[in-house]
Amino acid sequence: MSFRESTIKYIKELVKPKPIREIIEKEMREAIIKKLEAESAVEYDQSVVDYNKKRIERLEKRLHEHSDGGGDDI
Repeated sequence: MSFRESTIKYIKELVKPKPIREIIEKEMREAIIKKLEAESAVEYDQSVVDYNKKRIERLEKRLHEHSDGGGDDI
């Protein structure tokens, strides 16, 4: 096969329409990746919420202790 023939074959292969199954599988992979990324973001965000809830509880407890005269003001 000559260079010209192989080049033409290569170009035809590039512009040839992809089968619907291949297109669907590609989109499915992309959707799965996006879902996994979103789940990771949810897990991270939930840990930030939990951290701040505990922090608020701790600070409220400290504030309560200091407002009742239960400790020294620092």
